[in-house]
Amino acid sequence: MSRKKIKVLIVDDTVLYRKIIRDTLSSFAEVDVVGTASNGKIALSQITALKPDLITLDQEMPELNGVQTLRMLKAFNGKMPATVMVSAHTTKDAAVTMQALELGAFDFITKPAGNTMQANIEALEQQFKPILQAYAIKSNLGRDTVVQKESAAVAGSGNINPDTFTGQPIKSGLRPDAVAIGVSTGGPKALAQVIPHISGRLSQPVFIVQHMPAMFTKALAESLDEKAQLQVKEAENGEAVQRGHVYIAPGGKHMKVVKSLAGQVSIEITDDAPENYCKPAADYLFRSVADVYGKRTLGVIMTGMGRDGVKGLDVLKKKGAAVLAQDKKSSVVFGMPMEAIRAGVVDQVAPLSSLAGEINRICAGI
Repeated sequence: MSRKKIKVLIVDDTVLYRKIIRDTLSSFAEVDVVGTASNGKIALSQITALKPDLITLDQEMPELNGVQTLRMLKAFNGKMPATVMVSAHTTKDAAVTMQALELGAFDFITKPAGNTMQANIEALEQQFKPILQAYAIKSNLGRDTVVQKESAAVAGSGNINPDTFTGQPIKSGLRPDAVAIGVSTGGPKALAQVIPHISGRLSQPVFIVQHMPAMFTKALAESLDEKAQLQVKEAENGEAVQRGHVYIAPGGKHMKVVKSLAGQVSIEITDDAPENYCKPAADYLFRSVADVYGKRTLGVIMTGMGRDGVKGLDVLKKKGAAVLAQDKKSSVVFGMPMEAIRAGVVDQVAPLSSLAGEINRICAGI
């Protein structure tokens, strides 16, 4: 029996990029490119007939740009296709991409700048592969729908059923000295619903790893800082950690915390090898937080594909720290939380709407 293909509509005002994206997606056996459009207005007129599962959406287009089209898609009377934004690697486009992700875009890719058509196609294949894989998992198309089986799956890694496990509320009196968060696919929208609701009276530093390329993490930090009660910034190498500040790992680098002999905690940004194919990686951060803060840490694992964070959370749990995970229903992709629950390193599971309140409660020792 043949598997259901992922139907994709490509929207870009540049003929060349429509061809590059089409050639790239056509290389995936389980993808069916059902059409192309040169702007958002044309794309919207094609949706009812083509019924795409997923749309690639350029940012800058005549008639209707990417964000305008996304807003209209949200009001679409019917099943809204998942949207993958196509961004140039510029500060302006990074900011627009954050806006789109907070509006509900599924993910984004960056336009490659290779010297040949083939080089650009290969670069796009590497970006599209995990996105298509994540979409297939979210849509219950099967974990082996796209090219290869999900590398995140770990058979027999635990006896806990992640779909039904809720755990127990983390006990009052913990009052951690730091909060460490790992998040991936769906993260910008999820963080926009969590970070602004963390109390301005929070005295603990918050460290975040969001899987994202360089430049885009800075745009994410700036977007969250505009909404948050706490100061949010992209972390810098060597800076002293301050209470009540939120630090986001810069894209393409790892972030860890270190403690001097005098007791000063600071941030180190490193160029160490990727972990779990990720850079920054949550495992890398969590290990360092375990070394510095030990049991007085609250670990949080949120929406995302794969199993980054599981090993680091295991280190935290062995130190006596508490771990909070986002639930399946509110996760864009229930991968990272699922694997952490399955591995037995999660104490409590909560919906996205409750995460900020739980972080506030736990950090206040209530």
